[in-house]
Amino acid sequence: MNKVWGLHLILISIFLAATTYTFLGVGNMSVVCSKKEQLALLKFKHNVKDDYEMLSSWVGNDCCRWERIQCDVVTGEVESLNLRGNKAYSYDDQGYQYLVGNEVNSSLAELRRLKYLDLSANSFGGSRIPEFIGSLKHLRYLNLSDAGFSGLVTPHIGNLSNLKVLDLCSNYRLMTDDVAWTFRLLSLEHLDLSAFDLSRTKNWDMLLYMIPSLKELCLSSCQLSNADVRPFLNSSKILPNIKHLDLSKNYFKGPLPGFFQNMTSLACELDKTFLSSFHHNFSALSKIQHLDLSFNSIQGMFPSVLTNMSSLRVLDLSRNTLNSSVPLIPNLLELDLSFNEFKQIEHVGIWRQCHLKVLSASNNHFNILDLHESLYGAIPEAFGRLSNLIDIDLSHSRLTSPIPESLGRLRFLEVLDLSYNQIKGLIPTFLGKLHKLDLSFNQLNGSIPESIGKLATLTDLDLEFNWLTGSIPTSLGRLGSLRKFLVGSNLLNGTIPVSIGELSKLHSLDIANNSLQGVLSEAHFSNLAVLKELYASSNKLKFIVSREWVPPFQLESLELSSCNIGSGFPQWLQNQRKLELLMNISFLDLSHNKLSGPLTNLPSGGISRVLFLEDNLFSESIPRSLCRRTNLQFLDLSKNRLTGRIPKCLENLKTLATMIFSSNQLSGVIPSSVALTSLCRLNLNDNNFTGELPLELGNLRCLNVLDLGDNRFTGNIPKWIGENLTSLMVLRLRRNNFTGRIPESLCISSNLRILDVSHNNLTGTIPRCLGELSAMVEINPLPWYSGSIDYDENVIQAMKGADLEYTTNWELVYNMDLSSNKLVGEIPLELTALCTLMGLNLSNNHLRGSIPGNIGNMKNLESLDFSNNELIGMIPSSMAGLNFLSHLNLSHNNFSGRVPTGSQLQTLIDPSIYDGNKDLCGPPLPKSCSNHQGPTTVEPTKIHQYKCMEQWRRKLFMFVEKTIDLIHVEVVVRVAKLKRGRMDA
Repeated sequence: MNKVWGLHLILISIFLAATTYTFLGVGNMSVVCSKKEQLALLKFKHNVKDDYEMLSSWVGNDCCRWERIQCDVVTGEVESLNLRGNKAYSYDDQGYQYLVGNEVNSSLAELRRLKYLDLSANSFGGSRIPEFIGSLKHLRYLNLSDAGFSGLVTPHIGNLSNLKVLDLCSNYRLMTDDVAWTFRLLSLEHLDLSAFDLSRTKNWDMLLYMIPSLKELCLSSCQLSNADVRPFLNSSKILPNIKHLDLSKNYFKGPLPGFFQNMTSLACELDKTFLSSFHHNFSALSKIQHLDLSFNSIQGMFPSVLTNMSSLRVLDLSRNTLNSSVPLIPNLLELDLSFNEFKQIEHVGIWRQCHLKVLSASNNHFNILDLHESLYGAIPEAFGRLSNLIDIDLSHSRLTSPIPESLGRLRFLEVLDLSYNQIKGLIPTFLGKLHKLDLSFNQLNGSIPESIGKLATLTDLDLEFNWLTGSIPTSLGRLGSLRKFLVGSNLLNGTIPVSIGELSKLHSLDIANNSLQGVLSEAHFSNLAVLKELYASSNKLKFIVSREWVPPFQLESLELSSCNIGSGFPQWLQNQRKLELLMNISFLDLSHNKLSGPLTNLPSGGISRVLFLEDNLFSESIPRSLCRRTNLQFLDLSKNRLTGRIPKCLENLKTLATMIFSSNQLSGVIPSSVALTSLCRLNLNDNNFTGELPLELGNLRCLNVLDLGDNRFTGNIPKWIGENLTSLMVLRLRRNNFTGRIPESLCISSNLRILDVSHNNLTGTIPRCLGELSAMVEINPLPWYSGSIDYDENVIQAMKGADLEYTTNWELVYNMDLSSNKLVGEIPLELTALCTLMGLNLSNNHLRGSIPGNIGNMKNLESLDFSNNELIGMIPSSMAGLNFLSHLNLSHNNFSGRVPTGSQLQTLIDPSIYDGNKDLCGPPLPKSCSNHQGPTTVEPTKIHQYKCMEQWRRKLFMFVEKTIDLIHVEVVVRVAKLKRGRMDA
């Protein structure tokens, strides 16, 4: 007996050793695969296209040593073939990797002992699932999902009696007309047929009770409906072992089918009428723990039947249209009510559910638009009774009242997100285990409390875009886990505490756009070894570091605009190149720093995206070293003292979208190399360029800003500007030496909003077709466009008698300036159709005739200048209907008669507006009018008779509706640009 027992122990030991040897992944070292299986695998390899070299290791005589293959440690037979592809790029892996073939080669049938086969996420060209798979009777795991199969599923898969997992989801038009083949899979535990077309499969519901071992069944997006559920399917037939049932994205309507009983995990997306009536006792659903009813149209009243589900732990009702009170649901731990239509925060009823651990109620309508009269703009004090809560997200909810102190007493709270509201008041003292505190984009005032330093577990602190005052607390240095400290765009003052240098895990530091002052020294950065983003622009800070200092960090984005960082390019940035610390910088902003010297002092490290050196004192020429920054997209060297020519090698910057060299001392002709096909904004304003415009600029199809003003260009305005530059929104050629006529080709520039060709030597008449510039005729959605990087580029416009600089809002300006040329003829009547025009300047020309009588149609005019011409006749009475007019100059013409009165004109009381018109009379002029000249007042009621006003009224509401969402998106985008691609580390 002892000998038998001893033999058993030996056999068990051998078995365990072999098994362990296999599990450790070294079993393949002692065996060699058979020649037959090796050839079978090579045939499969040669039958697929392997562009990503998934099978590159399949060389040599021993297939057991090849990657993605595992062999039996004793026999050497192939047991596992894992050829899972990857079609979705991820930064965490090697990116795209998948096989392409017309079919799966039948040679794999030779792998007789195969237990594991994964061909998912490849592309087999819409072929059928091969029948030979049914012969691999040892298979326990089969995954053919997302592999490009189509047609009817072979019933031979039903021969795989050892199969535990079968995944056929997400293929192309894969279907089965009969699921009887699945009933022979007696060991099956997981079955996924998602994205099958089961609408014509009459017995699909038998999957619920014909596979006794089944635990998980996924039938999402299978085009199922209540009509497909047969009447005899009831609770007595349902399989009690099914723990997860996914019937999401189908077409169920009416009462909840009886087969939902006995499920312990439920993930369903149901039609809006699915919960309308119930014909069975919901107490039978006592085992359901997870219920997902998100992304539906469940309306109005909360489904009261859910309150009887005492076992429910997680309930997701997000993205529906619920608006009534949420009742008590016993034992519920997680509740998601986001993206519904609750109008009162009290309706959520959550304060009665003190056992909740996770609550999300963001993106509801918790108050009315008139917040001053609303009773629902506050966070209820009762939130403080949710003692077990760990996550609160009430962002984007339009809350207004102060943060209740009771929130600070939630000891287990880890995440509090109240961003994008209108919350006023002070930041309360918080206790507990906060990891993330986001109070950004509110109206909080007061100082950052010193108690913030007690939140030892805090990793993310975002307080930007508030009204916070005072200094940054020194206690901040105690937050050893802090990764983000964002307090930009507040009213903070005082100095930066040296303790900030103790934050060894800090990735992002944003203190920009405040009133901080004092010195930033090496001590402030002493332990910031992982700092990636530093934003300190628009403060009164001074960097004082030793010339030998080498920072410990590797920056990716840097903004030090308007800081004092010394007279030359910072040595500490130059030193970083030795440690390759600057090679990954994506955004460098050192504008407004009074930096001097040649640009050759720039570090040799790569600026991958943005180089912003506006308004400094850089001298000499543009260095050729810039041409090596081949990933550059935004280049701003404006307002310096650069001289010489534009280097031709800039043609190497194939990704450059914006080039701004304005306000320098550059000269010569524009090289054709500037015509980069990626260029969307070109600003060479205020230099000394000469010659004609190169024809190659006409190839810039995406160009929307062309500013070549204040130079010495000669020749005619090229016709190709209007013919080729179809995206052009701003054309500024002012103060040059252009001659000839204004080309009529400009009239086809449908996107043109700013046309400035003033102060040239242009002759001829004003083209009548300029009255057809469609962007100036109709109210259009705001010009959100792609292809360029907009970091608040300025556009100077001569309006209201002065040069006005438009920054963030230049896209809203509509202006036409043809002044100071040698234009003749009459003012075209067609120009009065330009309803959106805000500024019109035709001064200092030789125009004759009268002002068009219907000039009152131009309802948006704020600035109108017809001075210094040879115009005659009476000033049209319709001009009194220009309700936005704030600047008017009609001086030095030959106008006669009474000055119109009424409406906005009565506010323009400066008589110099009409100087040099000896036959004008009436206020504000001292000369009185005789009775026969009569009044020229226009009644307000007649203003609406003009065509343009009618067009404005018709389009106004459509304009507002279309642009409000666009404006919101643009604000978010611009805020994101301010952050310069902040990591969520």
